[in-house]
Amino acid sequence: MKKVKFIYNPYSGENTILSQLDTVIRVHQKYNFEIVPFRISRNSLLEKAFDDIDDSYEYILVAGGDGTVDSVVNIVKNMGITLPLGILPTGTANDFGKFIGMPHDIEKAIEQILNSEVQQVDIGKVNDKYFINVASAGLFTDISQKTDDNLKNAIGKLAYYVKGIEQIPNFRKLKVKVESAEESFEGHMYLMLVFNGATAGNLDLAYKSNISDGMLDVIIIKADVIKDIIPFFIKMIKKEHLEYDKGVVYFKTDKLYIDCHENIVTDIDGEKGPDFPLIIECDKKGLNLLGVKNVEVNKHI
Repeated sequence: MKKVKFIYNPYSGENTILSQLDTVIRVHQKYNFEIVPFRISRNSLLEKAFDDIDDSYEYILVAGGDGTVDSVVNIVKNMGITLPLGILPTGTANDFGKFIGMPHDIEKAIEQILNSEVQQVDIGKVNDKYFINVASAGLFTDISQKTDDNLKNAIGKLAYYVKGIEQIPNFRKLKVKVESAEESFEGHMYLMLVFNGATAGNLDLAYKSNISDGMLDVIIIKADVIKDIIPFFIKMIKKEHLEYDKGVVYFKTDKLYIDCHENIVTDIDGEKGPDFPLIIECDKKGLNLLGVKNVEVNKHI
């Protein structure tokens, strides 16, 4: 009987996974898999989940939000573990899970994973840390870090918007320098996002993103967008903002350098990122993933 390492975060989202533990076990037993669980705890190192990993395991199943998946991916990459991952999106936003087409229903998600082929997909890397969905800097990027976990669990995605409204008085231009083989930018911005996925806070911002093209999608919201803010938001609603050259710089690249001397934090999938300067690159086909509904669908074009 092959084993599945099941790593779950009981604090993610609305604690959904806690009521679905039997579902996880039942569906896997139907496919003749043994579940070996590891409960994420504030009092134990996540690395302990991998102490017994050997060739008796078929794959690693992760239940949580993007931050939880990030943590697992970083350990897997640093330990040289090549077992494929399956993701049960049970966090608040679940941007990456939605990007790869994972259903919200736990049983359907498990069935999709178990009936899929392994796909090699891209992931991002900021300095020495990997990310699955988006790295960002500028306005709003520390919202998830500042939002209390209890508030997230109580009101879900609304908690992010509440925290975002609180930051409106802090709007200011931020000087940034960006260099890549494809494009360079030096000037003032409000926000910069580097996507491996497509959405942030469920907003489909990088709608041209493709998880297997070996490229990251870079979006810089320039400070002068404020002059045309209404047309910009209309374009964003219609998913046409990447072609709006008045206030947006958009390009694809596999590596870029970012420096900023402003007093701002960076964010990696809702968690605090490294300090500037940043070297962000695409780890091409760097992750073995199960459950991807259709890589081609993720072109969003």
